[in-house]
Amino acid sequence: MTQQITNLAEYKETYQRSIDNPEAFWEEQAESFSWSKKWDKVLEWDFRKPDVKWFAGGKLNITENCLDRHLSSRGDQVAILWEPNDPDNDVQSYTYKELHAAVCKMANALKANNIKKGDRVCFYMPMVPELAIGVLACARIGAIHSVVFAGFSASALADRIKDASCNMVICSDYNARGTKNIPVKAIVDEAISMGCDSVETVLVHRNTGDDVVWNDIDKWWHEEIYDQSPSCPAEVMDSEDMLFILYTSGSTGKPKGVVHSCGGYMVYTCYTFKNVFQYSDGDIYWCTADIGWITGHSYIVYGPLLAGATTVMFEGVPTYPDAGRFWEVCDKHKINQFYTAPTAIRALMARGNQYVDKYDLSTLKVIGSVGEPINEEAWNWYNEHVGKFKIPIVDTWWQTETGGIMITPLPGITDTKPCYASYPMPGVQLILVDSEGNIVEGNDKEGLLCITFPWPSMIRTTYGDHERCRQTYFSSFDNMYFTGDGARRDKDGRYRIIGRVDDVINVSGHRMGTAEVENAINEHENVVESAVVGYPHDIKGQGIYAYVITQNPVSDEEKFQKEVRDVVTKVIGPIAKPDIIQITSGLPKTRSGKIMRRILRKVASGDVSNLGDTSTLLNPEIVEEIKNGAKV
Repeated sequence: MTQQITNLAEYKETYQRSIDNPEAFWEEQAESFSWSKKWDKVLEWDFRKPDVKWFAGGKLNITENCLDRHLSSRGDQVAILWEPNDPDNDVQSYTYKELHAAVCKMANALKANNIKKGDRVCFYMPMVPELAIGVLACARIGAIHSVVFAGFSASALADRIKDASCNMVICSDYNARGTKNIPVKAIVDEAISMGCDSVETVLVHRNTGDDVVWNDIDKWWHEEIYDQSPSCPAEVMDSEDMLFILYTSGSTGKPKGVVHSCGGYMVYTCYTFKNVFQYSDGDIYWCTADIGWITGHSYIVYGPLLAGATTVMFEGVPTYPDAGRFWEVCDKHKINQFYTAPTAIRALMARGNQYVDKYDLSTLKVIGSVGEPINEEAWNWYNEHVGKFKIPIVDTWWQTETGGIMITPLPGITDTKPCYASYPMPGVQLILVDSEGNIVEGNDKEGLLCITFPWPSMIRTTYGDHERCRQTYFSSFDNMYFTGDGARRDKDGRYRIIGRVDDVINVSGHRMGTAEVENAINEHENVVESAVVGYPHDIKGQGIYAYVITQNPVSDEEKFQKEVRDVVTKVIGPIAKPDIIQITSGLPKTRSGKIMRRILRKVASGDVSNLGDTSTLLNPEIVEEIKNGAKV
């Protein structure tokens, strides 16, 4: 079995062992999985190329480890529990036996449609069980899945289809999301018309049953699986064969296809899932993310199923039919582990405590946050109203490129501190460096966060452009993976992510992370959320420009601005006071909830001539409001 750390002494011993002899440590974890053939060598690596191979020569299929190996011991246990958008609709569940059969039927349907090992299949679907089934079916036959969040524009979808030369697109007819019924199939049709010549088939899952336009290459999911066998042999894959491509935003505007491989990703996601969430047999685990993001891949589908867990999928949004939906679902399904984003926590916090306090959350054992650093006010609210001051919060730091959680408290084992992701997972070798690449020694220091040794689930390449992978992650500092983040290490060795390096503001020689200033601004009682960027300042070099969302309308803006500056002065000091404060109704965010600071920096610097592609934003319309309200 994959090791599960149970106490602080064991964490310290395990971490030291994993650093002293990482190959032996990860080999020990890999032994607990089913392999068709054991590896010839645990690790081969060169960060300069970069070229990383884990469990080289090993043969396996990840779905045999997610499904087949559980059938004898937990075949009748619920694997996926699906909560629909409309709370009045029926919950669906799949036991491990039922999920295995559904995946095999879908895998056979893919093969019947000429999908084979190495082909790329694009998914553009809502959060329905069929999305997880389809992803696993691809992995079953060795096809490479590329899940695109079903909220991206047709143009963004077309870019991703073309970049991976996808042979098939799998979508739903419509996406029921809150009060909206989003025409997913129509968006796919539009994308296909933009020169996606590699696509031979569009497979359509009937979700709402509303009318769709039908084309020659379209086929119904339910018709294609109808006569298929519930048994499908798993394709034997090499440990380093591609498992999936997942696109993430790039500084050039062209999406980066982050590539993850089979063996190392399997070992690391299962290990981190079991330890970070302290999952026990019989627990009900819920991650509120979308499978369109790495969080959904690693901690809704693969990690939980590899560990034999019951994982919840949620189709809806946190505020429908009201702002108590998350907590109603936790109460209804007796959730034990709950994992969500700071953006959601802040939004629900702003709606009022009455939506959470009326539900029974007594079954919760671990609550977590993911996607961005969580500010102190939100952490404290989460701790009080959801955790009831009794449940550990795991504030996790990781990236699409890392594949799994890298820095986190271990609940009930290591301590927690607001705003600190805390300690590295076993096997993760972190350092801080200065801008010249010199190692920053000791505690109570800041620097650029780098990783000096490979971990099993790390990025292997960027699809079709290995040089871009090298330039982006491995060229800044010799023989290191550069995360792109600045971090602070406190006196006890905990790590706090300050923000992206280009989100660090240098005011009169003082380096400040945007997250730190935002955390202070958010202390103001009328501030819901803020975003801070640097802008050119004649005297200071960089000034601080703050975009602020308020809970209630501001009648006296001058008084409000003084109050905000006073709060920042109190929390950090006068050096961190925002020079400019712009009140706005929203912030430009990606679909995963991250603020698109590139746009905010350009507006703050007075350069609105080329804001780049805004179509992939969650709320592209907010950009015009921000431009019109600019104070430079």
